[in-house]
Amino acid sequence: MATKSGRTISSVRERSAKSLFLRWEFLLVLIFLGVNVMNISLSSNYLDAYNLFTNINGFLTKALVALPMAYILLLGDIDLSVGGNICLSATVLGIVFNSTGNIWFGIMAAITVGTLCGALNGLILTKYTELAPMIVTLATNIVFRGLSERILGDGSTGGMQKIKWFTELYYGRVGNMVPYLFIFFCVLALVFGLVMHKTVFGRHMFAIGENKKAAAYAGIKVQKVRMFVYTLAGLICGITAVIYCSWMGSVKSNACEGYELEAISMCVLGGISTAGGKGTFVGSFIAIFIVGLLRYGLNLINLSGQTIRIILGILLIVVVLYPTIQDAIKNRKKKAVK
Repeated sequence: MATKSGRTISSVRERSAKSLFLRWEFLLVLIFLGVNVMNISLSSNYLDAYNLFTNINGFLTKALVALPMAYILLLGDIDLSVGGNICLSATVLGIVFNSTGNIWFGIMAAITVGTLCGALNGLILTKYTELAPMIVTLATNIVFRGLSERILGDGSTGGMQKIKWFTELYYGRVGNMVPYLFIFFCVLALVFGLVMHKTVFGRHMFAIGENKKAAAYAGIKVQKVRMFVYTLAGLICGITAVIYCSWMGSVKSNACEGYELEAISMCVLGGISTAGGKGTFVGSFIAIFIVGLLRYGLNLINLSGQTIRIILGILLIVVVLYPTIQDAIKNRKKKAVK
């Protein structure tokens, strides 16, 4: 657009090669390539497509929860109850199935319970806005797991592996190669990404995460958006519970422990700010596979679970510090120019 002074103002942001290389997503791609190169060097069997997809399936149950977690973090909130929600939903699935003999009733019950648990989080946090999401969802996580323990005790509920088509939800493959779960996850991730970056609802989430009060003054229904996102997270937890039961065939009260931390770590590594309002879904998608494949590669050399967690923890610390280091470098350059 030309002004009276003859200058031209462009509404399109200029994209330089330098800005592209400095984007966190580009660095994630480099890390992803590095992880794969390392894994190839660790084992000659790494590139076997069947084994690779088998291990990818193993972390996609956790990755499903990372999809709505990206939305929650974008709002500047957090949800520590997803592990307990999945466990309770899976427990209900097993109990209903064994009581009725109908797996469809169990599936519907699990998805309903998961959605209601998510809606409960949203209802509490939108009704009492002064409460911290971390404390509320930590408390509901304890409640959900407590209910599961109350129902199952020291035992478990199972028998779902007898339904062949149900086990195919996790183990089934297209052409005996690509798992159904992988295809489902990619399609779902595409939908989540498009909603986040290409819709009015996505822009509202960014605005709320940046400044809740300013978003409210701008006419955005902040609490309705939060309620919807928490309920959506509950729905995905219910679906994840169905996938988990298809995978394991039985459920104990300690199932899915740590799923919430895995999901949060995937999102944070992907560049979603825990303060809200910043990040991209593409980054989270890449980070999901970085974490999953890194864990797979380290397992190839028989590293203990504790050591793998330490390595992933260090990686997250570096990620959190990266923006601070960048800002410090920029400030030093500004001072040097002055």
